[in-house]
Amino acid sequence: MLFELTKPAPLTEQMRSRDGCIYLYRAMKFIGWRPPKSGLLRYVYLTWTVLTFMWCTTYLPLGFLGSYITEIKHFSPGEFLTSLQVCINAYGSSVKVAITYSQLWRLVKAKDILDKLDLRCTSLEEREKIHLVVARANHAFLIFTIVYCGYAGSTYLSSVLSGHPPWQLYNPFIDWHDGILKLWTASTLEYIVMSGAVLQDQLSDTYPLIYTLILRTHLDILRERISSLRTDPAMTEDENYEALVKCVIDHKQILDYCALIRPVISGTIFTQFLLCGLVLGLTLINVFFFSDLWTGIASFLFVITALLQTFPFCYTCNLIMDDCEALSHALFQSNWIDSGSRYQSTLLYFLHNVQQPIVFIAGGIFPISMSSNISVAKFAFSVITITKQMNIADKFKSE
Repeated sequence: MLFELTKPAPLTEQMRSRDGCIYLYRAMKFIGWRPPKSGLLRYVYLTWTVLTFMWCTTYLPLGFLGSYITEIKHFSPGEFLTSLQVCINAYGSSVKVAITYSQLWRLVKAKDILDKLDLRCTSLEEREKIHLVVARANHAFLIFTIVYCGYAGSTYLSSVLSGHPPWQLYNPFIDWHDGILKLWTASTLEYIVMSGAVLQDQLSDTYPLIYTLILRTHLDILRERISSLRTDPAMTEDENYEALVKCVIDHKQILDYCALIRPVISGTIFTQFLLCGLVLGLTLINVFFFSDLWTGIASFLFVITALLQTFPFCYTCNLIMDDCEALSHALFQSNWIDSGSRYQSTLLYFLHNVQQPIVFIAGGIFPISMSSNISVAKFAFSVITITKQMNIADKFKSE
């Protein structure tokens, strides 16, 4: 079945939390981020890695700069804004890709902690939740792929059919003004480079969402375990205490998991926050004042892409804080009143720890949440307001 991993597997199959990252890591392998551990193929693969970084991470942002230096007089306002909005995002994407790739070992190591957490998931209810999050995580990656590829493809086709390359990157070897064939050749080369950059950007944007979706599932499983503490009359006091200690260990492993992925998320989301408002503002100006039907559709897809870079993850971070609060409530409301002193002292220690919410900080400066995302996105409307008040769009059109 096509895209089989986007559907929950039957409980007769053994699925692990790390399987939610399968599509993510397949894309990483395709773009050159996951070389073989040894052998001749490793060196061949590393050549592919160097090529993708050279063209998609280095040439792309420099190509925009080169075109502005040499071709700025030939840009129409709409073409310039279409290029500029992607140019700014390309520089941010290169930074995010560098952070993600250099810290990739953290994401790989975090999957080992997920394996430890999975060992405790033995009941059918817990296994079903694991199966659901595996399907949900892979489904989310597929949706991102459709939207990101849709943007690149629609921009490519709408621009070429309008008679100019999609992003007008600097190309000293092919002059697209010299006929239809060279226009299509230059545009196709741009599309290939941009597709690689889009995939790299997608990887940097999707891993926080996928890893936190899995995190939420394990928080929910832990909450259910805490709620069931001391509810089985057949268990002795020592067995109940052991069950509580296992919950403490589970929570500790969840915190270790968060500590591993937090530095990667901090850098990539902070970079995206810095650019989000400006990129959205330029794109909306292009849509409102300069776009025709086809470039408007491409710009609209770019707006959706820009929103996907932060909104789903910020919303998930809010849900994680709610999950932590629900975890502390479940522990306080568990059946502990008539327990022994050893059980109660451990429970108090556990309660103190679970009352500290799991928070991800962007750049070590401000928490990642919906309020932060909305504050950043508001800058887009400030850009539009300034443009309207200063009549910048009319001045561009008249010139």
